[in-house]
Amino acid sequence: MIEDVRQSQLITWLSEVFSAKKIVLLAMNGDAGFRRYFRFKYKNQIFIAVDSPAQWCNNVAFNKIQHLLQEANIQVPQIIAENKSEGFFCLSDLGDTLLSDIVSLETMAFYYQQAIAILPKISKLPCESFPVFDESFIQTELNIFVEWLLNEHLAIVLTDQENFQLEQCFAVLIDNALSQPQVTMHRDYHSRNIMQTADKQLAIIDFQDAVRGPITYDIVSLLRDCYLKWPNENVSELLDHFIALQTVEHNLTGISKEQWQIWFDLMGLQRHIKASGIFARLYHRDNKTSYLKDIPLTLSYIVDISSQYDSLTFLAKLVSEKVLPKLAKLTSKPLNVVREYQ
Repeated sequence: MIEDVRQSQLITWLSEVFSAKKIVLLAMNGDAGFRRYFRFKYKNQIFIAVDSPAQWCNNVAFNKIQHLLQEANIQVPQIIAENKSEGFFCLSDLGDTLLSDIVSLETMAFYYQQAIAILPKISKLPCESFPVFDESFIQTELNIFVEWLLNEHLAIVLTDQENFQLEQCFAVLIDNALSQPQVTMHRDYHSRNIMQTADKQLAIIDFQDAVRGPITYDIVSLLRDCYLKWPNENVSELLDHFIALQTVEHNLTGISKEQWQIWFDLMGLQRHIKASGIFARLYHRDNKTSYLKDIPLTLSYIVDISSQYDSLTFLAKLVSEKVLPKLAKLTSKPLNVVREYQ
């Protein structure tokens, strides 16, 4: 058996922190990044140990944003101890219950209204020192779709004309993002990053990549989740709820519902284009196979929404006529493996 040096170092550090002779770590399911999570028990209390290599993970941002969220009365894991040089954390345990585990069509409105109520608090966090979700940032994310999904995963090489048309579509999405009110955004606010604690309150995790960016990014991440699909009427009602809250929070008067809908739709396209590329990258670069099954839902969103906008017709045709057929040939299993509520 190959020795896990990092895990051994983590155990040594925790033993020093707690003055314990023996710490036994139980591996937890990992996330899409480079962090590893473990549970351990000390004096009848459960803690979370995190192996977060500093060269790959933004530990400074995690620490800073954790404190900002906590000060805003948003429930997050408590930092019990931190080894900055090694990239180790000991956190409080929020339990095992993800929002994605408990939500259903019948309970969606109840839980999602609670989740949406947190977003104005996040959007008001001071973000002067946060990275900015600017044109270059957005373009880099969109390029992941071309590099990893089209080229690497599907071996689709676009012609010069097709590349030009796709870039025109990307320009529409970039302009849409930059035209919105800019606020603090979580950047991965979905059903697997929201937890229900033992006291039935919602808590937020995976917040270290927060940036300053468009106001609809987090709400579209939640309502057009990459892992769950909800009926349009439910999404529309909850979007109205979000708009009402944020209009008051940021004094956003004179913005029509039609404008909000465009912002929301096109922001979702940008996110799903990026996500489909990231899921392919996780497979090819990081040897994480489980995310391949999430690609079809992201692509279905792209087709559904881009087909409603004349400026994005090429994007709809590219995905429906080239990407989805090529993806279908790669698997013998049906593509529709997502939890979809109708």
